[in-house]
Amino acid sequence: MNATQPAMRVTQRGVFLSEWTKLRSVRSTRYILAAAVIISIGLAALYSSVIVTHWLHMRAGEKAGFNPLDAGMVGVNVAQLAIGVLGVLVISAEYSTGMIRSSFSAVPKRLPVLWAKAGTFGLVTLVLMVPTAVVAFFVSQSILSGQHIQIAFSHPGVARAVIGAALYLTVLGVFALSLGAITRNTAAGIGSFAGILFVLPGLMHLLPSTWDSAISPYLPSTAGQQVMAMVKDPNMLAPWVGFALFCGYTVVLLGIAAVLLVRRDT
Repeated sequence: MNATQPAMRVTQRGVFLSEWTKLRSVRSTRYILAAAVIISIGLAALYSSVIVTHWLHMRAGEKAGFNPLDAGMVGVNVAQLAIGVLGVLVISAEYSTGMIRSSFSAVPKRLPVLWAKAGTFGLVTLVLMVPTAVVAFFVSQSILSGQHIQIAFSHPGVARAVIGAALYLTVLGVFALSLGAITRNTAAGIGSFAGILFVLPGLMHLLPSTWDSAISPYLPSTAGQQVMAMVKDPNMLAPWVGFALFCGYTVVLLGIAAVLLVRRDT
């Protein structure tokens, strides 16, 4: 480099642009995000079609317990696995390939890299999942209208639940990314994610009912998913309270990842 040439200054905006370039240039990222979209909309359409086909033959109790919103949300519940796995891969894949050393060489302070990865992935997930959740809802309701069992977007709690599904998936992605940054290993990150989000709630049912009732509402996935519920469950946290708690878990994990990132060698 010419001695008179000024050194390039590393800015947070520049790191964000770098992470955006890396995110969109990786083929597996596009595939997994596409899978999340297809799953969210496709399963909503499939589930709604099955309900409409069998509606006339369903028992009165099944009809009474049917919630039209559930048809639009069924795909979102499955898509969270794809978003979570991708969240872990966003950072753990760089550790496995050694590319993280190049990132930290370019950004010696390291933390801007973590903020950029979390911010970029969170923003991409939000921008993609908001329309996906809305489309899944309207597709499912248009199918359910064949039996006149649909629900309107303007119905109390529906808009919050649909948009809340996208918000939940966004925070979920950052939650998983934080686990990937903490473990620095793809298998360990995905295992931790699956254990916390899917296995732990099931294990709570093995405890005495009083313990289960006292602990389960405060688990990350259980608390976060309340924002997707149209009607508040009296045994669970209020929708926005539960979502706020889930955000709190994510902030704590991201903070732990930041501390470890600074203290550990790459």
